[in-house]
Amino acid sequence: MSKPSLNIQILIGAVAGVLIGLYFHGLGVAHPMVKDGLYTVGLVGTLFIDLLKMILVPLVFCSIAVGIANLRQHRQIHRVWVTTLLFFVLTMAIAIVLGMSASLYFKPGAGMHIAMFQGAMQGFEAKQMALPEFFAQFLHGLFVNPFAALAKGDVLAVVMFALVLGIALVVGGERYKNIHNLLQEALEITMHIVGWVMRLAPLGIAALLIKLVATQDAAMLSTLAKFVAVVVGTTLLHGAVILPMLLYFITGTSPLKFWRGAREALITAFATSSSSATLPVTLRCTTQHLRVKPEIAGFVVPLGATINMDGTALYEAAAALFIANLVGVELNFTQQLVVFMTAMIAAIGAPGIPSAGMVTMVMVLQSVGLPAEAIAILLPIDRALDTLRTSVNVEGDMVTSLVVQKLIK
Repeated sequence: MSKPSLNIQILIGAVAGVLIGLYFHGLGVAHPMVKDGLYTVGLVGTLFIDLLKMILVPLVFCSIAVGIANLRQHRQIHRVWVTTLLFFVLTMAIAIVLGMSASLYFKPGAGMHIAMFQGAMQGFEAKQMALPEFFAQFLHGLFVNPFAALAKGDVLAVVMFALVLGIALVVGGERYKNIHNLLQEALEITMHIVGWVMRLAPLGIAALLIKLVATQDAAMLSTLAKFVAVVVGTTLLHGAVILPMLLYFITGTSPLKFWRGAREALITAFATSSSSATLPVTLRCTTQHLRVKPEIAGFVVPLGATINMDGTALYEAAAALFIANLVGVELNFTQQLVVFMTAMIAAIGAPGIPSAGMVTMVMVLQSVGLPAEAIAILLPIDRALDTLRTSVNVEGDMVTSLVVQKLIK
C-alpha cells in the first residue's frame, strides 16, 4: 500500500489536531495528562515554526532578487510590478468594504455593557502611535543595514534590499551574471531544504492545532459571538467566494483546481497564523502545484507575504466599527473613510507574524478618536480569528500570482 501524499498527511494531521485539542479542552488544562500533552505538542509545534523561520530570510532574499533579475529576460518587469500592486490594492479594498458593510448592517457590540470586559482591559497598555508617527517609523524600517536586517529576520527590510539588488542585477546585465547564477543556486538549495522541512508539516500542524483548541477560552468567544460571527462570515465570504471568483473570471482557473493546489499552504497558514512562516510552503505550492513561473511567484509571493493582507485589513476595519459600537460612538461617513484608509495602510505595515495586526490596530482606532485601550477586548479572541485571516492573506498571494501570470501574457 502506497504512502498517502503530503497533502493528505497534512489534512489528517489538522483533523487529528482539532479532535485531540477538543478532548484536552474537555479534560481541562489542569489535568496531568493534558499538562504533559501540551508540553510535548508545544515542543513539536515550536520546532516546526522555528524550522520555517530558519529558512524564511534566505528564501525571501533569494526569491525576490532572482525573481526580478529573471523578469528582465522577459522584458515584463514593469508590467509585473504594476499589475501586482494594483491587484493587491483591489483585493484589500474589497475586503475592507466587505468587513465594514457587514459591521454597519449587523452592528456587533451595540448595546453591550463595556464593564463586562474590565477584566480583559486591566493591566493592558496600548502603545500610542499617531498616523504621521506610524508613517515615519514604517519608512524608517524599510531601509536599514541589510546585514542587520538579515540577522534580525526583519522581513520588510530584507524585501527592500532584495528589490534593490534585483534591480541592480537587471541594470548590470551580463556584468553580474556570476552573482545572478550564485543567487539562483542559493534559491534552488533553499527550496530543497523547504522540502525536508515539509516532511514534518503533518506533525507540526497537528501539534499547533492541539495547543490552540485546548487553550482557547470558550467563555469569551461566546460573549463576543456576534462580532466573531461577522468577522468569520465576511472572511470566509472573501476567501471562499470573492477571491476564487476573481481568479475564475480573470484566468479561467476553477476554484476546485485552485483549492487542490493551494491546500498545503492554506492549512499551514491556518495552523501557524503567520504568512511569513508559511512563505516557504506558499512558494512551493504556487510554483509546483499551481504552475506559476518561478520568476513571477518568486516576486509576487514574498512581496505579498509582506504587504498583501486581505484578512488583516478586513478584520481591522470591522474591529474599529465594533469598538465604536461598544463605546457608543456613531462614526460618520468621513470617519468611515478614514478607517478604510488607515486599515489598508496598517495591514500593509503589519508584519506577517501571529497577532501582528493587533499592533497596528491601535493606529486604526486612534485615527477616528476611539480609545486605544479597548484593543484589550479583542485580545482573548484574536488568536482564534488570526488563524482564518492568515489563511485568506496567503490565499490572496497565490491568487495574485496566477492573475499576474495571466495578465502579462
